[in-house]
Amino acid sequence: MSKLAMPLYADWPLLPLADTVEILRRGTAPVYVDSSSIHAIGQRCIQDRGLDLTAARPHDHRVSKGLLRPKPGDVLLNSTGTGTIGRSCIFRSDADCMIDSHVTLLRCKADMLDSRWLRALLASPYGQRHLELHCYSGSTNQIELVGSRLSSTFVPIPNLSEQLHIAEILDEIAVFIERLSERIVKLKNLRSGLLLDALNGVSAPSVLPGWRRIPLGDLVVSVDYGISSPLSGDPAGIPVLRMNNVGDGRVHANDIKFSTEHVSGELRLKYGDVLFNRTNSIEHVGRSGMWRNELSEATFASYLVRINTDPTQVDPEYLALWLTHPLVRSRIRAISTPAVQQVNVNPTKLQRLLIDLPSDLGGQRRTLASLAKVDKQLERERRELEKLKTLQRGLTDDLLTGRVRVKRVLGAIGG
Repeated sequence: MSKLAMPLYADWPLLPLADTVEILRRGTAPVYVDSSSIHAIGQRCIQDRGLDLTAARPHDHRVSKGLLRPKPGDVLLNSTGTGTIGRSCIFRSDADCMIDSHVTLLRCKADMLDSRWLRALLASPYGQRHLELHCYSGSTNQIELVGSRLSSTFVPIPNLSEQLHIAEILDEIAVFIERLSERIVKLKNLRSGLLLDALNGVSAPSVLPGWRRIPLGDLVVSVDYGISSPLSGDPAGIPVLRMNNVGDGRVHANDIKFSTEHVSGELRLKYGDVLFNRTNSIEHVGRSGMWRNELSEATFASYLVRINTDPTQVDPEYLALWLTHPLVRSRIRAISTPAVQQVNVNPTKLQRLLIDLPSDLGGQRRTLASLAKVDKQLERERRELEKLKTLQRGLTDDLLTGRVRVKRVLGAIGG
């Protein structure tokens, strides 16, 4: 037996999970067929945002004995595999489904435990840490959830009314986040269309009037490789951008690591520097972004290169935009060289690619201006989404530990 290690500020009883659920067990191996009304729910179906039945596969309806069939409100928990184990969601569908052997189903006793409370506990940092320390077995790539260990875990159980109130609060803020996320997706789709229209010269069979089509290298003054120093979370060092910090033509200054070693002035970023991810998976290689002084100072890691261009011929922001064009990304993948679990793009080969651009800087900037409005809206929405997620994390922690009780929170969220 083990206890979920988390601070508690309320006098809630601790009970073994087995006493609060009707079912806690893994499913069975499906028999896949081309077509069936029964959906086999596997690990890919279970996402943090909820259940994705588009990833389910059809199970042979003739094999029905011993199937574990989910009901609305059941908690589904991924139970195998590095990177997927521990992910959970609530089953809210009326579709005919079965649970496969890589997933554990938990069905709460209706008079004791609300499934949303249980799922919030499992998804919290406390729950994830407990699963990792006490409920998994096996080697690195073969880890599995041990159901008996989970069922014997002692968890805090507020009275059902308080569980329901907490769930309502968390559901409400989750709805705000989902709606805002949907707006961001729509804006990104709109931007994608505007990008293709603004850079129509890229896909044109011949050079458009007022445009040039020349090797990128004709515009490049030099290419700089990033630093190879050891990185840490010590903020006393200089921030170092890594491959996860560039994409969509922008720099994302989150999840930053630092280097405490000396970095020369030449390798410190300046406004307008274009960073290109030369080493990554085939899907992500070629991600790029322009530095806009997102931090007071920064440098970049060796997986990135800085492309220095002639400012009299190309606006660096236009270059960053061009690198995000789907056709250009496809050309970059085509010149990549396979390595161990990754691919590399040689900057010399990159410079041989033909770039299409308006002949004068004014034309390039007019192209950029056509996207500026939606870019600003996207940035506002992203900042708002991050604020909401920060609020969600803090509020979830407060409510799950009893640090903040529910009486005054519902009104504040609603307002």
